[in-house]
Amino acid sequence: MKKLLYITDQDEYVDHSFIAPLFEVYLKKYMHVDILYFTDFKSDFTCKDGHHFVVPSRYKNVLLKELKHNHIDISSYDFVMVRNNIALMKHVLKHRDTYGYKALFRFSFPKRKVHIKCEEAEGKNQFLKRCMHYMKTKEETKIINQCDAFLPTSERMKKAYRPNVNIPTIICSPAINPANLHAHQQHEGEEIRFVYVGTLDKVREFDTILDAFSSLENKQWKLYISTRDVAFAYALLEKYPSIQEKVKVYNAKTKDALLALIAKTDIGIALLPDLPIYNTSTPVKVFDYYASGVPCLMTDSGHTNILFTDCTDAWFCDFTQEDIRQKIAYLLTLSKEEIMQVGAKGQARLLDVKNYETLAKHIADQLTAL
Repeated sequence: MKKLLYITDQDEYVDHSFIAPLFEVYLKKYMHVDILYFTDFKSDFTCKDGHHFVVPSRYKNVLLKELKHNHIDISSYDFVMVRNNIALMKHVLKHRDTYGYKALFRFSFPKRKVHIKCEEAEGKNQFLKRCMHYMKTKEETKIINQCDAFLPTSERMKKAYRPNVNIPTIICSPAINPANLHAHQQHEGEEIRFVYVGTLDKVREFDTILDAFSSLENKQWKLYISTRDVAFAYALLEKYPSIQEKVKVYNAKTKDALLALIAKTDIGIALLPDLPIYNTSTPVKVFDYYASGVPCLMTDSGHTNILFTDCTDAWFCDFTQEDIRQKIAYLLTLSKEEIMQVGAKGQARLLDVKNYETLAKHIADQLTAL
């Protein structure tokens, strides 16, 4: 079997819900996979179960030397993949001929662009940062084009943020995990329970969604929010005293805890502004909802409507207060049985066309063909 070293840009203690099923479970059916995390909390290299490496962050600039010092045979790897970090990618490329591996760059999300958008939403002038972003993107593209393959989250993300990358492309998207499905638990309440999972900030304009809920005539609903941005959520809810008692805020610490919370609701929310940072790939939260059999109300974009059909296995609407209000008002007229049927169809659809098992085989086949 071929052998892959996956160098992440994540700390060992953060949520690895995307990395874990794809790289630690399904891809291992086709190749040996070792995963490397960095840490600011340990002073020495550690190896867990022979396949998980934790390296102190201070060794990033001499990473391969540090691995070799700890008896890791770099020349045993057929592929070395770097997630997002261009400096690390340069380091890996520098030693490619020495060790004979193929160099891969994984582009998961345009983090710098998101940061600029967040600061613009706060009223800060980002002209200089936008210019720097343009120049950095050109330089980064030159480095990526020296690699053997590019792995973006979607083709649309590549076109939007790395349009001049001209090496072989292998799509590495989020998907549903067939081995981690939670049964939808029908609650006893008469209300329809909505759930929103994920980041809250000014760019996501969650107040537009709360405006829609607060303008509903039908009050038979509750909204659950699970986010790490708990303080932001409570500060935002202060502006909506009329619906505060209908909204509960959580911070699910693990993937299992999150899926268990979702399973006790009726409809997931994945409504986001029509910006390239959001509409170039399907949000991970969509797969979390359907993993629990919970159907989703999502923004109608070129990415989501390829996967789903409105009113069959999901619901679409535009990101405006009135369109969201109208759609939620319609959803409140449905029976729980009708809602569950949409969720079951959506889950079946993802298991058929967007699951980690088939994604892993596709990636393995493409890598082997390089």
